[in-house]
Amino acid sequence: MKDNLIITIGREFGSGGREIGELLAQRLGVKCYDKLLLKLAAEQSGISEKLFEMNDERNVRSISASLLTNSYFSTVSTRQPMLVQLFLAQFNAIRSLEDKGTCVIIGRCADDVLKNYPHKLRVFVCADKYKKIERVMARHECSEKEAEKLIRKTDKARAKYYNYFSSGIWGDARTYDLCVNSSVLGIEGTVNAIIAFAEQIE
Repeated sequence: MKDNLIITIGREFGSGGREIGELLAQRLGVKCYDKLLLKLAAEQSGISEKLFEMNDERNVRSISASLLTNSYFSTVSTRQPMLVQLFLAQFNAIRSLEDKGTCVIIGRCADDVLKNYPHKLRVFVCADKYKKIERVMARHECSEKEAEKLIRKTDKARAKYYNYFSSGIWGDARTYDLCVNSSVLGIEGTVNAIIAFAEQIE
C-alpha cells in the first residue's frame, strides 16, 4: 500500500462506517481523523473546538449559495456565517494532511476536499435498513420507530451538508472509488475488503 494514501470514509448513519474507519486505521497503524480532525481544525484556525462539535455536519439551510466562490476556499473570514467558517477551517485542516503519510478521515466532505490529490481512496459505507435500525437501537437504547426516525434525520442532514459544500452527490456511487454494504461482510469483513482494494492502487 502507498505510504501517503489517504482513505476517506463517507457513511450512512447506522452503517458502522465510523467503527469501520477506526478499525481500518488501527489495522494500518495510522491516525483516524474523526473528532481528531475537529481538534486539528480548531488548533489551526483558532476557533473554539466546542463550536466545531456543536455544529458538526449540521444542516446548511441558512447559508447563501452565493458564498461558494473560488476565493471562498482560501481563508476564514469573520464576515462569513459560522458554519462556513467551520467548514473552511476543516477544509484547510484536511488539505494540511496531504503528503503527510497514510491516514483515515471520516466524513466532513474529505473525499471532495481531496478530489485533486492523487493518493486517495474514497469509500462510502452503506447498510441494509434493518441492520442500521438494529445498530442504532443498540447504541442509542431507543425503539425501532425512534431509530428509523433518527436515521432519516441524520442522513438528510449529512446529505444537505455534503451536497452544499462539495461538487458531488452524497451516497452517489459516481462520487466515490469504492462503495460497500457493511451488512454483507460485517465490520471486520468490510475492513478487509477496503484494505484489499487499497493494496491494488498503483
